[in-house]
Amino acid sequence: MARAQVSALLMAGTMLAWPAALLAQEVAPPVVPAPTVPIPSPEAVPAASTVQSITVTGNQRLEAQTILSYLRLRVGQPYDRATLDQALKDLAATELFKDFQITDNNGALTIQVTENPVINRVILEGNKRLKEDKIRPEIKLAPRQIFTRSKVRADVARIIELYKRQGRFAATVDPKMVTLDQNRVDVVFEINEGPKSKVRQINIIGNEKFSDGELKGEMATKESGLLTILSSNTTYDPDRLAYDQQKLRLFYLQNGYADFRVISAVAELTSNKQDFIITYVVEEGERYKFGDIDVKSQIRDFQPETLKRLLPMTTGDWYDAKQVEDTVESLSETAGLFGYAFADINPEFRRDPDNRTMSITFDVAESPRTYVERIDVNGNTLTHDKVVRREFRLNEGDAFNSFGIKRTQNRINSLGYFQENLEIDRKEGSEPDRIVLETNVQEKPTGELSLSAGFSSIESFLLQASIRQRNFRGLGQQLSASVNYSSYSKSIELGFTEPYLFDRNISIGGSIYRRDLNSFNFIGNDRQTTFEQTTTGFQLNAGVPLTEFMSFFGRYSLNYDDVSLDERLYYFGGECDPLVAGRYLCDAIGKRTTSLVGFTLAYDDRDNRLRPTRGQSFSISQDFAGLGGSVKYVRTRAAASKHFNLGSRFILNVSAEGGYIYPLGGRPTPTSDKVRLTDRFFLGEPQMRGFDIRGVGPRVIRYGNVDLTDPANPILDTSLSKRNGRIDDSLGGRAYYQGRLEVDIPLGTGAKELGLRPSVFLDVGSVWSVKRPTLTTLADFRETDPNAPGFGLTKYLCRNAATGQRVFATETPNADGTPSGQYQTCDTANGFSALAPFEERFYGDTWMPRVAIGAGVNWNSPFGPFRIDFAYALRKEEGDDTKRFSFNVGTQF
Repeated sequence: MARAQVSALLMAGTMLAWPAALLAQEVAPPVVPAPTVPIPSPEAVPAASTVQSITVTGNQRLEAQTILSYLRLRVGQPYDRATLDQALKDLAATELFKDFQITDNNGALTIQVTENPVINRVILEGNKRLKEDKIRPEIKLAPRQIFTRSKVRADVARIIELYKRQGRFAATVDPKMVTLDQNRVDVVFEINEGPKSKVRQINIIGNEKFSDGELKGEMATKESGLLTILSSNTTYDPDRLAYDQQKLRLFYLQNGYADFRVISAVAELTSNKQDFIITYVVEEGERYKFGDIDVKSQIRDFQPETLKRLLPMTTGDWYDAKQVEDTVESLSETAGLFGYAFADINPEFRRDPDNRTMSITFDVAESPRTYVERIDVNGNTLTHDKVVRREFRLNEGDAFNSFGIKRTQNRINSLGYFQENLEIDRKEGSEPDRIVLETNVQEKPTGELSLSAGFSSIESFLLQASIRQRNFRGLGQQLSASVNYSSYSKSIELGFTEPYLFDRNISIGGSIYRRDLNSFNFIGNDRQTTFEQTTTGFQLNAGVPLTEFMSFFGRYSLNYDDVSLDERLYYFGGECDPLVAGRYLCDAIGKRTTSLVGFTLAYDDRDNRLRPTRGQSFSISQDFAGLGGSVKYVRTRAAASKHFNLGSRFILNVSAEGGYIYPLGGRPTPTSDKVRLTDRFFLGEPQMRGFDIRGVGPRVIRYGNVDLTDPANPILDTSLSKRNGRIDDSLGGRAYYQGRLEVDIPLGTGAKELGLRPSVFLDVGSVWSVKRPTLTTLADFRETDPNAPGFGLTKYLCRNAATGQRVFATETPNADGTPSGQYQTCDTANGFSALAPFEERFYGDTWMPRVAIGAGVNWNSPFGPFRIDFAYALRKEEGDDTKRFSFNVGTQF
C-alpha cells in the first residue's frame, strides 16, 4: 500500500469578518475568545517525522524569513503533532495575521498566511466634551501600524477610563473598521459620551451625635440639586470619595471622638448609569477629653516647662486632633527658630477608655543644630539665579532658621515671577547637621498687556492700554509704557526700574510722561471744552530697606503745567471772563513749574504683595514743592491695610488712607484758594467704586435752563443730565480720606479652575476743604442801569469775540411773537453771540462720608485678566456723580 499523503489543516483563528457585536464596547471591553486551533487526528501526523522543507505563501509585506523567525520549526529537525501545534500558537501570538494554516506533505511543510491589514487612519467620532488632544495621547493605534484586536480592545478601555475620570460612567465606545484597498483599513471609534454621572443621594448610617446635614456639609462631594447646579462637586469621583472619608474622620476627631471610624463606603451606580448613590456606614464611639498634657525635651535649648506654657490645650478640654497636629507643627517651627531643621516631635497618646480621657506627652527628640550646606534653584529658564537667591533670608553656611525660610518663601512669591504658593524643600545634606534648601520654581508670564474700558457719565467711553514687563531680561527689572485715551484725558508714560543697583539692595528708577486733561461740558448736543491742563515732566526715585519689613523711598520730580481755556468762548478783551468761565477757572489758568522732592516710609509684612492673605502694611509720605519752580506746598499722605484669613479661604482686607495739602507762602485772592485747582485731591472711580471719575467732593454746577417769564427765574431742570444745560466742574479739596472693607469669596473647584475670584466690598470716603468760590447768579444778568430799557429785568448777555464788546439785551420778537434771534443793541449778524442767563451752585464741601457697597469678580479669562464691578452708592451728598458699572480687561505674555 502506497504511503498515504499526510496533510493536516491546522486553523488558529480567522478575522475574515469583524462582527459589530464582537467589538462593541460597554463600560468594560468584552472578552474576546481565544483563536480556535483545530487539533489534527492521530493518523494525520506521524508520531515522529523529519522536516524536509518549509515554504511560506500568502505573505505581502513580511519576508518569509521574518515569519520563520517567529517559529521553532527548522529543516532537518524531527517534528510531531505537538510541534505543529506550538507553531500555530507562535503564529497566533504575533498578532500579524488574520488567517494562517500549516499543510504537511510528507515533511514538506507549507505555511499559508493572510496578513492583518495596515491602519490608514484612526478616527474619533462623537466626542464633544472630551477633545481629541486629550484622547489621542491615550490611543496606541496609529497610522501605518499593523491592526490587531488586542490593541483595539486596549484603546477602547483607555477611552472609557478617560470618560470615567470626567464623571461620565455611561460612556460607550463602539469601534468600527472600514476596509480599503491594498489591505488597509480605517479604524473609527464611535463614542457615545452620555451624561455626567451625578451623585443623586448620600446616605449615612450609624451617626447619632451629628445630623446628616452637618456631616454632608463637611464633605467635598455634594448631592445634585437646584442649590448645587453650578458646583462641579456633584459628579462622582472615586478619589473624592476617599477624601470625604478623611474629612469625616477629621471632623469627628476635632470634636473629641477619638474612636471614630468609617466601616464602609459604597458607591452604587444606578441602572441607567447616570447617577450614583453613596452610602457610608460609620461608628462614632465615645467622646474624649484631654487628660494630662506634658512636654519632654532632649534638646537643651528647649525647656519643657517653658514649652508647656505655650501649648494651646489644657486638661479637661474636649479632645481635638487638629489642635494636636497644629501643636506639633508649631513646636517644629519653634525648633526651627533655634536652628533645628529636622527636630522630631512625637506626640505620645495614652487613652483611658474608662474615664474617656486622652493624655498626651509631646516628646522633642534629640537632634543636631542644622546649618545650610547648599541652596539649589531649579526650573528657572529665563530668570537669573541671582534674582531668586537675593530674596533668600539665609545664606550658605548660616544656621538654619524656620522664620528665614518662611520669609524667603513670601518674598519669592511676592515677585510674581513663579507659580503661586511656592515652597522651599528641605533635604538632608552630606552630614547630619547639614541641610540643602531646594527651590523648584515654575516660571509664569511676567509681561502684561492691559486694556481697560469703562463708561462714565462725564467721559462716555474711556480706553487705557499699557504694556509692562516685570522681569525684563530675567533680571527683575521693570519696563513699562502706557497710553490713556478718553474724552476727559490723554496721557503717555514710559518708566524703568532697577530693583538691585550694582547687585546691592538699592532700587532706582524713573519715568517720563505727558498728560493732557480736558474738562468739558455740553451745550445742546455740542461738546464744549472748559479748561485744558497739559503736564510734561519726569520723576526719579530710589529706595533702600531699613529693616526686613521697613523701607525708605525718596523721589524728585519736575513738572511743567499749562492750564488754559478756550479763548473763543471764555476770553473777552484778551482776558479770561469770570462771568462766562467762572472765577475759579480764571484763577487756575497759566503756566507753572513744580519742583518737588518727597519721601515715603513704608512697613510691609504681608505674606504676598500681589495676592496677600495675611499681614499688614503702613506708609506715610510727604512731598515738598518749592525747591525752585513757581508752586509751593507740603502734601502729606498716610495709608494702612491689613489682611485677615477668616478660614475656609475667605480673605478680609481692611484699608484706610488720607491726606492733606498745606500751601506755603502767597496769599489767596478774594475769589480763589491758595492751593490751585490742579494740585488738590480728587476722589472717585477707580479709587472709590460707586462714584464717577472725580465724582465725590466740592464742585460747582452751572444750570442754564431758566425761565425768563418768571420774575423769580427758577431753574427748570436740575437733573444730572449733562445735556440739559448743566455744567459740572469738580474742584477737589485740600483734605481727603478713604476706607475699604473687601472680602474675597472662595468658590468651588469648577469655578476655581475657571479662574473666578469674586468679592464683596464697602467703600467709604470724602474730599473737602476748599475756599468757597464766588459764584455767578441770575442777579449778574439783571440790567442795573436805571436809565436803560428793561431796568431790573434779566437780560441775555451779548458778546462780540472780535471787539471784546459786551452788552445786555432783550430779544426782539417777530410780529407773530416767535423768537427772532435779534437782540436790542446787539446783532448776531454783526459778530455778536448771545449767552442765556445761568446760575452756579456750590456743592459737596463737607467731610461727611460717602458710602458705596457692591460686588465684583476677577476672571482669568482666555483673553486675559478681566474685572467687573457693580456698585451702589448708599450715601452721597447733593451734587455727587454716581456710577454703577465698570470693567477692565488685559492679557499676559
